[in-house]
Amino acid sequence: MSEPFYITTAINYPNGRPHIGHAYEGIATDVVARFHRARGRDVRLITGTDEHGLKMDQTARKAGRDTIDLATEMSGYFREMCAVLNIGYSEFVRTTESRHHAASTELWKRMEAAGDLYLDRYEGWYSIRDEAFYDEGELTACEDGAKLSPQGTPVEWTVEETWFFRLSKYQDRLLAHYEQHPDFIRPESRRNEVLRFVEGGLKDLSVSRTSFDWGVPVPDSAGHVMYVWVDALTTYMTGVGFPDDQGEMFQRYWPADIHMIGKDIVRFHAVYWPAFLMSAGLALPKQIYAHGFLLARGGEKMSKSAGNVVDPMELAERFGVDPLRYFFMREIAFGQDGSYSAEAIVQRANGELGNAFGNLAQRTLGFIAKNLDGNLPAIHAHEAADIELLDAVAKAVRTDMPAAFETLALQQGVEAWLQACFACNAYIDTQAPWALRKTDPERMETVLATLYICIAQLAVAIEPVIPASSARLLDTMGIAPELRSYEAIGSHWYSPLAESGFRIESPQPLFPRLEMPEDAAC
Repeated sequence: MSEPFYITTAINYPNGRPHIGHAYEGIATDVVARFHRARGRDVRLITGTDEHGLKMDQTARKAGRDTIDLATEMSGYFREMCAVLNIGYSEFVRTTESRHHAASTELWKRMEAAGDLYLDRYEGWYSIRDEAFYDEGELTACEDGAKLSPQGTPVEWTVEETWFFRLSKYQDRLLAHYEQHPDFIRPESRRNEVLRFVEGGLKDLSVSRTSFDWGVPVPDSAGHVMYVWVDALTTYMTGVGFPDDQGEMFQRYWPADIHMIGKDIVRFHAVYWPAFLMSAGLALPKQIYAHGFLLARGGEKMSKSAGNVVDPMELAERFGVDPLRYFFMREIAFGQDGSYSAEAIVQRANGELGNAFGNLAQRTLGFIAKNLDGNLPAIHAHEAADIELLDAVAKAVRTDMPAAFETLALQQGVEAWLQACFACNAYIDTQAPWALRKTDPERMETVLATLYICIAQLAVAIEPVIPASSARLLDTMGIAPELRSYEAIGSHWYSPLAESGFRIESPQPLFPRLEMPEDAAC
């Protein structure tokens, strides 16, 4: 049985429709999942919606709706986003599902059995927008007397009876875990941020609310619902069968290999979540990776309050799904903040996908269809230039891209692939098969066969990023599904395919040229 790999997105808060930041995280997570699947691993990708909490309840009340109705509608938009953007999740978990309530209740009971929960009175600052508690020293005072969280969100002074989790008890254990597992939090900047926070001292954490009832009820504690982050984080285990921690699925996939999250929720995942799991006697995730923000024009973080939220479905319709996926993986150094514009998307799509790869495939396959009646060219004798190209592409496909993607250096992986595309274009221009057609037909066939092999390898390698376009090209080229993996695609399959009588039909353009929209503000 193949080696398991379990990856999750953050569990999206659906008090509004998804914006392009949600799409960016989903695409990146899907790219990593597809990469590991192409490496032969048994991949499970979980996403979903975090539907509890005061913010969700208030949004529904303002709209005059039942909270569950709003949650169901908004959750549907996140499912739609995944479908449109080809984000191939294994399962979509809603925190309002009964199975998830069972998982959250079991986690609570285990923390209680460990002696880590106690009832007391909470007085302090709470951000409804972040669903987070903050200490006085973390706040910024405004001229009007209001206070803002580190995320720039308003906070309110809150007083209520609450259950507390003994977070302070786990300070030393957390620091020890960070030291023993240096890759537990990535990138390094986020790790350093968490270390400073924990080294500064941990206070016990309020983990229930009584001021509203929209949440998972606390067992045997009337009027209390779980703090939304206790409930939300448990989703990662709901997606693999918890509370049945002895079940086949949980035993196979837990602990998660990667929790992919935004950098603004690192504390919840890298401090609270591992402490909850330690308390419950459960294994910790192997890695928490906090990517940067996708910034709007002017370098501003996107938010509904700022009025700069962009609908990812509109961008996908305008530019195409695969060009959009490619742009985000190519343009932004994963882990850092990045921005985008219509001009940049069009330039990447036309210059790299269209010209460097799409046109390479189009003219090579079209030449075969026209001049060889679609029959695959024979390999007569490789020259040094052929071997050099085959080696360069093999290195990109089998060494450079996998090494980069393994460490989530997604931009660097795509760059390695693009350089191999450039090498193929330089080769075809130098070898000029159109001239060889009259002067040396056998050499022409070898050149075309070499290009055919390289294009197939490049199509397989980039499949995690542009899955639909890659599949369409590989279908055209007759590459069997079982060969569409990093290890299987080489040159050994070429002769049997040529001898089978497979014929190339004149291909359709993979990436029609994009034009700048009249309204280029995105």
